Amino acid sequence: MNLLALSLPAVLAQSDSGDLLVAQNIAFGIIAATMLFSAWRVVSTNNIVHAALYLVIALAGVAAIFILLGAEFVGVTQILVYIGAVVVLFLFGIMLTRARLGDVESVDHENRLIAALTAVLLAVVMSYALIDSFGDTRIDIETPSTTQAVSDSIFSDYIIPFEAVSLLLLAALIGAIVVARREDGS
Repeated sequence: MNLLALSLPAVLAQSDSGDLLVAQNIAFGIIAATMLFSAWRVVSTNNIVHAALYLVIALAGVAAIFILLGAEFVGVTQILVYIGAVVVLFLFGIMLTRARLGDVESVDHENRLIAALTAVLLAVVMSYALIDSFGDTRIDIETPSTTQAVSDSIFSDYIIPFEAVSLLLLAALIGAIVVARREDGS
């Protein structure tokens, strides 16, 4: 039996009704609930190290959903890049800035209502833009994309945004080093 026959798109193509299987729905529900809880704790906890660790759980949930959808390459990339590099960079930045560790009450502000209204407005605008742009578009689940197709797309069609993001991350890293060294010299 070949590995392609075990992927989710192949299972969906073989099913009569096209509905997702019950186990996959349950797994998605558990992963989504975990991601929502972790995302809420990222913004609601007073401990900055705990916020970074909750971010790891939320990003791992995104990777799990990619793997559940049959996009293994994107899932593994999510784990390597975001969990393996970006969160480590966040924790490194937390340690470099000498932020107080533990519960800090000064991070809680009275502007919660304005922040909540802004978040709701942003969610509504983004939802409208996505539905307006991709409302009638259907994903072709019959033919899964291969790692070669994804890499060809990144390094041909999206090479400029890919390099722009790498330069942005490099500039942020250099800026963090400059700020950390400046604090040591003062």
